[in-house]
Amino acid sequence: MKKTFYRPLEEILARYANILVNFALNSGQGVRRGEVVFLQVPEAAKPLLIALNRTVLKASAHPIIQYVPNEMMKGFFQLANDEQIKFFPASFYRGRIRQADHMITILAETDKHELEGVDPRKIMERNKAFKPYYDWQDKKELAKKFTWTLGLYGTEAMAKEAKLTLEECWQQIIKACYLDFANPVKKWRQVQVEIERVKANLNKLAINKLHLESKGTDLVIGIGQNRKWAGGDGANIPSFEIFISPDFRLTEGKISFDFPLYRYGNLIKDIRLEFKKGKVSRVEAKKGENILREMIKVKGAKQIGEFSLTDVRLSRITKFMAETLYDENFGGRHGNVHIALGSSYKETYSGHEEISRIRKKKWQEMGFNNSVIHTDIISTEDRIVTAYLENGDKKVIYKNGRFTV
Repeated sequence: MKKTFYRPLEEILARYANILVNFALNSGQGVRRGEVVFLQVPEAAKPLLIALNRTVLKASAHPIIQYVPNEMMKGFFQLANDEQIKFFPASFYRGRIRQADHMITILAETDKHELEGVDPRKIMERNKAFKPYYDWQDKKELAKKFTWTLGLYGTEAMAKEAKLTLEECWQQIIKACYLDFANPVKKWRQVQVEIERVKANLNKLAINKLHLESKGTDLVIGIGQNRKWAGGDGANIPSFEIFISPDFRLTEGKISFDFPLYRYGNLIKDIRLEFKKGKVSRVEAKKGENILREMIKVKGAKQIGEFSLTDVRLSRITKFMAETLYDENFGGRHGNVHIALGSSYKETYSGHEEISRIRKKKWQEMGFNNSVIHTDIISTEDRIVTAYLENGDKKVIYKNGRFTV
């Protein structure tokens, strides 16, 4: 594909930064005066970093910048010994979590296949070493003292992987984030209202289990007790999905995924999973199966942490983007369903006990999965999702890419 230079207008980047800072953080309310915002941005996304820094300063908040060089990880894994791979700078990361009120992370890869050929065991060991950091962040978030969001900055490499020009890639970003509107935050608040309506109706149903049926899927997902649907709170821009963390012990059947997965610098295609007694019992992929098999060896990675649906009436994403942040929110003709192997979202707990005080053992007893892994895998097949209710009734909640509640 011929390279063509494209860079979004400063006005577009300013709108983008405004959404990320003044909407996505604080659960849709935006950053407050005096708060600390950690900006984690790759060098390829420098134009957006400039806009983010300005926006945080204008909000009278304090930016801390981590400017990340692209294409450094392969060299690390090629040269690092076991001790270096497992090294975790605890004091540094503990201080980072203590200092920050919010974090904005921008994805901007310049090589979608950077880690191909790297021993997947090394990648998993590195992930496991950083488990304490993710736990600290999770604890502070559950105490409602920390929020985060993700955004995407299109690069030539990302566009090429999705078989788009760079301009076409950015047109999807602009459309998905409402950057083609003078006041995109207003549009996001309208999306929020509709997501809240659907969530409320789903939560009223008292669902016991879900049955997914499509060409390559016949899967039952047990929801479990004390669960509620979530979404629309600003974590991830864009985010049109409505999701729940089911009881990881109650998954049975098979599911296939037609969207490729880019994970750990590798491409994984045509994934098929089978579950028995809540765990992956069979795994297949036409490409990248080795990395997938290594991943599910990690504790908790054989079990489901999330189930999600996206309604075509909400999503403005119409093209495959080769990036999970966008592909898990794909609208297209039939919307999408995705499940995540690995860690659960504790904010989907609906019981009366304060979330921050629930101990690890009790989370496991309630069927909330715990893992350093959280990998979303996406299917855009036309599907029917039927809910089996606690009172014995059943109801179709999703059909033709749309919620029916």
